Amino acid sequence: MLTTMLLLGACQGPKDPQTALEQENLKKAIYCMDLLENKKDLVASRSECFGEVYIQHTPRFPDGRDAVLSAFEARFKKYPDYAMEIKRTGADGDLVWLHLHTKRTPDILGYAVVNIFRMQDGKFVEHWNVGQAVAEKSANDNTMF
Repeated sequence: MLTTMLLLGACQGPKDPQTALEQENLKKAIYCMDLLENKKDLVASRSECFGEVYIQHTPRFPDGRDAVLSAFEARFKKYPDYAMEIKRTGADGDLVWLHLHTKRTPDILGYAVVNIFRMQDGKFVEHWNVGQAVAEKSANDNTMF
């Protein structure tokens, strides 16, 4: 029995690290974050990137895509030089995560942010995030990115 199980396992091809859906979701999430954060295109972001229902877990924002898009609109007015760079990404099932370096102005160290989105039909439908300021000094020689 054990020999049969080992042989069956050995005969199977290597597992694809990401399914086609995970790859599609990740590609779309990267596109949407660039569209929203760097291109500052709120109209296209609304229609292409956010589902009709958008569940928000960030405590300072209410649920709904209109609330998050209003927050971005206010951010762009207050910080016209705001920029974001994606450092790493990943996907697991219908979840995608993006590790970002954001800067409100070019002359600051900025913030390390991780956004996690649940995707449905190629759109953001749920969001969690964590972030912290980039430190001037570190107890190690590693960077936050």
